[in-house]
Amino acid sequence: MSPMRGIALKLASVFLFTIMASLIKASSSEVPAGQAVFFRSFFAMPVIVLWLTLRGDLSTGFKAKRPLMHVWRGLVGVTAMGCNFAALGLLPLPEVTVLGYAAPMLTVILAALMLGERLRLFRMSAVLLGLAGVTIALWPRLSPDAWNHAAMMGLIFIGVSTVMRALAQIQIRRMVSSEETSAIVFYFSLTATLFSLLTVPFGWTWPGWAVVWMLVAAGVIGGVAQIFLTSSYRFAGAAVLAPFEYASILFAVFFGYAVFDEVPTASVLIGAAIIVLAGVLIIWRERQLGLKRGQARSNMTPQG
Repeated sequence: MSPMRGIALKLASVFLFTIMASLIKASSSEVPAGQAVFFRSFFAMPVIVLWLTLRGDLSTGFKAKRPLMHVWRGLVGVTAMGCNFAALGLLPLPEVTVLGYAAPMLTVILAALMLGERLRLFRMSAVLLGLAGVTIALWPRLSPDAWNHAAMMGLIFIGVSTVMRALAQIQIRRMVSSEETSAIVFYFSLTATLFSLLTVPFGWTWPGWAVVWMLVAAGVIGGVAQIFLTSSYRFAGAAVLAPFEYASILFAVFFGYAVFDEVPTASVLIGAAIIVLAGVLIIWRERQLGLKRGQARSNMTPQG
């Protein structure tokens, strides 16, 4: 184990995922979310195949012991990704990032309902604290003065994305007992590509070359970020790495301001601080309880 190397890879993956999200947001006025999902997934596959080849894991990457589990993970994950990309076109980048932090809170609840994990007072209190942070971040959007159709649709999209991400986390935790990490990574990109093609009848466009190259770059960068994320868990445990997921708010605030002239509100920043605190408490408690979630986390992207 080399914790510093693992942390460096984790931070690099978070940074690259934020760049990818910025590229998707920049192209959102030109292409629909389903088309963006296609580019993100299709152009990540060559990067992932090259990585598997260099690791000598290509054969295991193609081997799906339980194909239907990969199909279900792909369907849930692509829904989460598509809704996340749709939200990026309607809400500021920092706000989408902060609201996405609710996924681990929902995962704790779903793990109790679907996997039979015991939900004790400490973790339940942390979940409620996190949801309070989400409420604070959302509060200005809920006032009548701030009501507008685009913002409300954005909140609906990020809400669906967050629920789907939590379901994807539960599905991956079921899969890691029988499926190789390489297969989970490869088949998610493959199934996401195929499922995204189902959105062609709903309005794909012919964007200019500048937008095309942004989307291609988003796919390649997303693939590299996924590799860095997965590799980070080879050098450090989940309890060490998980808190660094929250560095994404710093990157999101930077890119939101520098690229899109977005300044996060005080409520978003306060809500983010509370959510991060709740998330760290949940991670600490899971470590105390000895819950093994590292493999599942290593296969999750911020989009699903």
